[in-house]
Amino acid sequence: MAAKLKTFLFGMILGSIIAFPLGINFGKDEPLWSNPFAQRDVREKVLNSVKEGTERAIEGAKEKIHEATKPARGMLKQ
Repeated sequence: MAAKLKTFLFGMILGSIIAFPLGINFGKDEPLWSNPFAQRDVREKVLNSVKEGTERAIEGAKEKIHEATKPARGMLKQ
């Protein structure tokens, strides 16, 4: 019984040591095996946020253009 308890506790400690940095990277949306404590470059952060904002704006514009250029149903039957 004591051996099973030691094995269980060892597994819990080892698992938490491995899972902690992976969870930090997952939360920061970084590659899982990168250094979770490394300082990120400010330029890199700004470029990532600009890229995400641009992608959202492009998708919104595509949807608006698609709606604006859609033919009206009543106009086709002449």
